[in-house]
Amino acid sequence: MKKDYGSDKLSAINARFEAQKIAFGPIMFQAARLLRDLGILREMNLAREKGMKPGEIASKLNLSLYSVKVLLDAGLSMGLVKMKNEIFFLTKTGFFVLSDELTNVNFDFVHDVCYKGFFHLEEAVKTGKPAGLKEFGDWETIYPYLMSLPEKAKKSWFDFDHFYSDVMFPEVLPVVFKEDVKKLLDIGGNTGKFAMQCIGFSDVVQVTIMDLPGQLKKATENIKVKGYQDRIHTYSLNLLDHSLPFPSGFDAIWMSQLLDCFSEEQIISILKRAYQCMSKNSFLYILELFWDRQQYEVSSYVLNATSLYFTCLANGNSRMYHSEDLINLIKQSGFEIVEEYNNLGISHTLVKCRKR
Repeated sequence: MKKDYGSDKLSAINARFEAQKIAFGPIMFQAARLLRDLGILREMNLAREKGMKPGEIASKLNLSLYSVKVLLDAGLSMGLVKMKNEIFFLTKTGFFVLSDELTNVNFDFVHDVCYKGFFHLEEAVKTGKPAGLKEFGDWETIYPYLMSLPEKAKKSWFDFDHFYSDVMFPEVLPVVFKEDVKKLLDIGGNTGKFAMQCIGFSDVVQVTIMDLPGQLKKATENIKVKGYQDRIHTYSLNLLDHSLPFPSGFDAIWMSQLLDCFSEEQIISILKRAYQCMSKNSFLYILELFWDRQQYEVSSYVLNATSLYFTCLANGNSRMYHSEDLINLIKQSGFEIVEEYNNLGISHTLVKCRKR
């Protein structure tokens, strides 16, 4: 795995340009979003090689010529569009902003969930509290109140969460069920998607989803729709109440993108309680995205930005972890690592553990 990151090879003028991109980043983000949401990028994509003049776009979308021009000018500087002889054309970057699912999931998450709250990042960094969460409510963490978010924010949050996890399920299920798993505990099972995938994969497994009441209510609704009530069960527990033990008797415990939602001290508590409820023959599976194990620089960029979401809005004290940091916590909790599977899906890592 890489040990060194970053470089300082830009010329002074290019480095200064990068600094200006950062300085005006929040402004340009909103301009890019409007180019997408108002339909300007869509119309230019339909025009293809022919391109469009600002007046044509304004007429088609019932926007003022001024508004179209000022947004297109910003688009030129961001590389979303290009201009030749006063005619504008969509670039590859503009096409990704318009059509790429990853980009759009991230765009909506940043705008609908994060944008206003990040005005309070400094307070969050200094206090260790999710200061930006005050934009939604007087809450200590976001998790018990996900179902109380405004509809757009709630949709964008779950779209973001599911995009990075759902793609993994077909790859990890054969690994989990390589063992004789008849009872599985899904900790932080959210809306029940993984549990239902397990039922589809194995004819015998019984799954228990352990989560907060709000998430379990939605999971129960989804389970009823599928008719899985006899094989998927729920168990309400607040992981932050360290006095509460976990239920026992499971062949496997599953944690998908769970531990990054907690501080190192909280992770130790969660893992030790998992250890206590396991037998010598059961296994713990931890699925995470480690910023240091990414194949592409863009993935590390997204994960390190997501860490700041945890700082400012989610809980104030968790992050996307470096692999060595989390593996050390796993070992401190009494586990040995049986196997690691890297570069799964969107560069996930699956860590298979058992009691020492």
